[in-house]
Amino acid sequence: MSGERKDPSNKKRSFTIPNAEDVMPILNDISILAGLTETQLHMLFRLLRKTDYKAGENVFEEGEQPGDIYIIQSGSVKLVVNAEETPLELIVFSRGRCFGETSMIGILPHAATAVCVEDTELIVLSRNTLLSLYKSDLEMFSTLVLNIAREACRRLAKTDEILLHYVQTQ
Repeated sequence: MSGERKDPSNKKRSFTIPNAEDVMPILNDISILAGLTETQLHMLFRLLRKTDYKAGENVFEEGEQPGDIYIIQSGSVKLVVNAEETPLELIVFSRGRCFGETSMIGILPHAATAVCVEDTELIVLSRNTLLSLYKSDLEMFSTLVLNIAREACRRLAKTDEILLHYVQTQ
């Protein structure tokens, strides 16, 4: 198939995205893409890849080094800690949500395993692609990194609320 390549980080085949119109409505709703112009979105779109997973497949595992940001085009993915021992489900992401971005920006191993709840199509922004934007379009790179930081802060605030609620009910 044209545009096919093997992703070395997870051994899945990824493909260029053949039709921008199928993906643009989702991209416009993704928080890490807020503030990008239509031109920037179309430029970014050409750099994205697509990959498919079956229900039950792992996108990445706890402890692995991050390499990609994943955007869910269809399906859903849950993050699970201690997947091999005593699994604890943290969150389920659905269409239009992204994951993997905080590990990638933080340059930390993944803190959880990402498991597909159902057959799932993912749009992938690789670390190399994001870093290449630093040289080719510093404004877009800066906007993406700022948006990723904002998303991480929102998730941290939500986690703080959950922990505070838990502590108060004990």
